[in-house]
Amino acid sequence: MNTSDNFLSMLDTLCPMHVVLNSTGHIVHAGPTTQKLHPNGPSLIGQRFLEVFVLKRPRAVASVTDLLNVSGMKLHLQMRDPPMTELKGVLVPSLYEGQIVVNLSFGISIVDAVGEFGLNCGDFAHTDLTIEMLYLVEAKSAAMEASRKMNLRLQGAKIAAEEQAFTDTLTGLKNRRAMDHFLERYIEEDRTFALMQIDLDFFKAVNDTKGHAAGDHVLQVVSRVMVDETRETDTVARIGGDEFIILLPSAQSEASLRSIGGRIISKLEVPILFQGEHCQISASIGTAFFEPGCELTADQLVSNADVALYASKDAGRARQTFFNPKLRQSVTQLVPQNRQEDFAPDVRDAS
Repeated sequence: MNTSDNFLSMLDTLCPMHVVLNSTGHIVHAGPTTQKLHPNGPSLIGQRFLEVFVLKRPRAVASVTDLLNVSGMKLHLQMRDPPMTELKGVLVPSLYEGQIVVNLSFGISIVDAVGEFGLNCGDFAHTDLTIEMLYLVEAKSAAMEASRKMNLRLQGAKIAAEEQAFTDTLTGLKNRRAMDHFLERYIEEDRTFALMQIDLDFFKAVNDTKGHAAGDHVLQVVSRVMVDETRETDTVARIGGDEFIILLPSAQSEASLRSIGGRIISKLEVPILFQGEHCQISASIGTAFFEPGCELTADQLVSNADVALYASKDAGRARQTFFNPKLRQSVTQLVPQNRQEDFAPDVRDAS
């Protein structure tokens, strides 16, 4: 190996990302890492340096003489071929007359370059701080990935906990807590929606004569019916033993609500089979509207629906009644003494 070869071998070890130019500006040698930057194109050897790299700063460099004039200065370069990687560099005259050595680096684009060109620690000088940065980037990426997975698990656990807190375990419907949440939100949005209060008729008789297992089965069947007869935008909630509320944010007319209520009542009048025995129930419904600007509270709206529900029961059950203020006085005499205050006339009823 002659002196020139020894020199080039030394450059390959100390600065593997370099090129050596001759007096015409053509590349006569490229370090092992530099060669990886051009894997699919023609060999770098024999190409003019300024036809492979764009010198972005300093500008107006078009010849070998111009290159020598920027010796020792920081160079900002870009590869002409895709992916047009940004590079930093510095050039100095070689030990051999007429030659120029240009040492290159990726700068802040190192992370993208490592993935783009399939580089590893062996492609950099052992003293290059790039090695340390790669370790830090890899460690940071691993930590961020672990953190991302942990956050996803925590988020999933939070969603599951919230869903469980808002769900009736027997029927899978929303519970009273969820209903209160949706009801308050709809009222705050001040938009038209309807509330159906539904109570099962003769359910106590099922529990008393056929047992709680039969009662649980009936509640599950009832829940499926209510979900099937409402829309995805509606909220069906079980708020007590055999008490349900349906919030219908898209309801715009009494006719559409009457149709929904009628289908629910009709379906629930069909005897429900449990262990070879028929369980006979029906449903009474009270419905109330919330209109923008009416200033009803959640409790008042529920009370209105409750008034209509009691009117349905008083009229013979298995029917739907829509609230109007005149109902309140007649219903007050029908409810238990300890609940009469719930049906006291509201100041808006007189208007």
